[in-house]
Amino acid sequence: MNCPGNALALVRDAARVVVFTGAGVSAESGLDTYRNDESGLWERIDPEAMASIDAWRRDPEPMWSWYLWRAHLARAAEPNAGHRAVAEWGRLRTVTVVTQNIDDLHERAGSEDVVHLHGSLFEFRCTECAIPFEVDGFPAVREPRMTPPACPRCGAVVRPGVVWFGEALPAAEWERAADAMAGADLVVIVGTSGVVQPAASLPLLAVQAAVPVLEITPAPTELTRFTDVSWSTTAARGLPLLVDAVRPRGIS
Repeated sequence: MNCPGNALALVRDAARVVVFTGAGVSAESGLDTYRNDESGLWERIDPEAMASIDAWRRDPEPMWSWYLWRAHLARAAEPNAGHRAVAEWGRLRTVTVVTQNIDDLHERAGSEDVVHLHGSLFEFRCTECAIPFEVDGFPAVREPRMTPPACPRCGAVVRPGVVWFGEALPAAEWERAADAMAGADLVVIVGTSGVVQPAASLPLLAVQAAVPVLEITPAPTELTRFTDVSWSTTAARGLPLLVDAVRPRGIS
């Protein structure tokens, strides 16, 4: 598979790059589904029912179990060639990763500048006073309901540090992402359908600033019409080829 020449031209000229990633990047590490052969607990669960602040307020116990299970799966997964290519790119150029994913695969691959728009599976805080809370380990969860721990300060329940439907994105992360988009030489969109708002509007800031936008996707998305180049491939296949274009000759 060859990388399109117009994509290579964009990559070679870019000193400051933003890589905007979504679920498709992690899917190639096996995190493409909430359900897993190791557990039948979630076969009848609607994932969206586990992703709203209203559902948490009504009944936090199944959601606590669900997110511990997801953290277990994410920790068991390994970064794929796409994650590793982005990390290497960051050693060759200035690369900011802006991700909608709540796993830590970019960091474990070696990327250092990662902005998590939707929070992290591995960060927890009090539902009421928001102080951080440490969870020790993520073994396989076998119970469909688990009681969340109590906050040591105020006694309220501890919650996952992710952004749910009905909640605003974290302001500091949004500002970092927006500044990076507008100040980049190139934005690479990879592994996202472009339908989850407001995160999906971020690449439009690059478009408004006349920053070239390259998309890597196996199928057209809601963002395709705004891109300069849309390359029909996956993250694990395409990103390593892009990095080949900026790697100094003689280094492999």
